[in-house]
Amino acid sequence: MNDIPSASAVPAWRIQPQGDRCLLVYFGDGIDIGTGRLCLAAARLLRQAQLPGVLDVVPSFVAVAVHYRPVGSQGPRYPQLAAQVEQLLAAGVKADAQAGRRIEIPVCYGGEYGPDLDDVARHAGISPEAVVDLHTGADSLVFMLGFAPGAPYVGVHDLGLDIPRRASPRTAVPAGSVAVANRQSVLYPSQSPGGWNIIGATPAVLFDPARDAPTLLQPGDSVRFVPIDSAEYRRLREAAQ
Repeated sequence: MNDIPSASAVPAWRIQPQGDRCLLVYFGDGIDIGTGRLCLAAARLLRQAQLPGVLDVVPSFVAVAVHYRPVGSQGPRYPQLAAQVEQLLAAGVKADAQAGRRIEIPVCYGGEYGPDLDDVARHAGISPEAVVDLHTGADSLVFMLGFAPGAPYVGVHDLGLDIPRRASPRTAVPAGSVAVANRQSVLYPSQSPGGWNIIGATPAVLFDPARDAPTLLQPGDSVRFVPIDSAEYRRLREAAQ
């Protein structure tokens, strides 16, 4: 266990309202592993507290959203809930160095599955093979689930993958696409618009509402991307259907 110090030893968090049914607790302003793990630890602490009226606690890159229902005389109001959250966090937060599961995600890189791989390589000044090596060379943290059900934001990758988003977003990115931008990866659970650089595709089913756990990945999980060829991609995809 790694102890994350209390507020007296770390930059102070700030709490602010987000409408009349949510408050946000900010722990930083930039995306990094330390801030991400602090958000995950704080979210776990707030869930375990089971504060009355709280409906959901959602971590992100730099903040934790606390959703609540201010209904009736017993429903929480922002000042009271903010004071409760402040009191819990002031006692200190303990976080595991490995907060979640370690999951391998197979990816077929390049070609029809990764149409932007060559562009990413040119931007980085390295070969497409070196891009794959950077992407698969180390475990990465699932910071949060984002724009669609089961869509994970994963990072932070090597500086060689500090690639901007595409100048022209696509109107339809295929389900399973694995894309990079700004030292992060996003995995598309379903077809949707997107402006990230697609370097590969995974046959893994990222979201299935019929499963006991609909989302394959959760915030706090550690991901290792594993390269596969197109034949293995098709075999795994067929097996998953």
